[in-house]
Amino acid sequence: MRQNQPIFNVPNSVLALISIFVIIHLLRQVLPAAEEEWWMIALAFVPARYAGYAAELPGGEIASVSSFITHMLVHADLTHLMFNSAWFLAFGGAIALRIGGARFLAFTAFTGIIGALTFLAFHFGALVPVIGASGAVSGMMGGVMRFMFSAIDHHQFSALREAPRSVPLMSLRQSLTDKRIIAVTVIWLLLNGLAVMGIPGVDTGGGIAWEAHLGGYAAGFFFFGFFDKQEPTGKPRLYLVN
Repeated sequence: MRQNQPIFNVPNSVLALISIFVIIHLLRQVLPAAEEEWWMIALAFVPARYAGYAAELPGGEIASVSSFITHMLVHADLTHLMFNSAWFLAFGGAIALRIGGARFLAFTAFTGIIGALTFLAFHFGALVPVIGASGAVSGMMGGVMRFMFSAIDHHQFSALREAPRSVPLMSLRQSLTDKRIIAVTVIWLLLNGLAVMGIPGVDTGGGIAWEAHLGGYAAGFFFFGFFDKQEPTGKPRLYLVN
């Protein structure tokens, strides 16, 4: 019997990240309020750091670099944590099984960083702390779009959990013209718009960094092919030039 089975076949890299999310959230709960706030801002991505205020904010100059990663590890509340963890399981699992743990972690960092940079481009100098892994989660969704419908076309939807490496990667040209991908993307953009407007049950109360979502999704969608270089086990897979 195989150790890993479909549905429960969650890669260690995904579990490790979710565990870090949970541990950091629990540690914050036992800190005094003032100290908890200091650490939250020190770990958060704050555009004001890049407008000459880094030394005046918690974390100092070091946070100007480290927060590109650390902001993904902090979540506003339990709902925020559970929501992002659930999407990590849904999209991150398929990607990690397909490209391996090391590439998955690199892909997560890349899409999260692009998400933060996109937010920075829209809000340069703003004193607005951004926390959460939503940018990276959006990147995973963008990456999955490159092979999810290919699995459906080949009647291999179960392969997304059982053997995602066997699913052909769609080229960018195919992906950009696939009506299903366009429809999913439009729906996803509309959901982000509803969240920004404060639809009950969607917004957690702290604001939605839709710019980070957009940047992360675009990064995952357009650049997934650069991370998807591992040869599959089993039948050969055709890689199309991006």
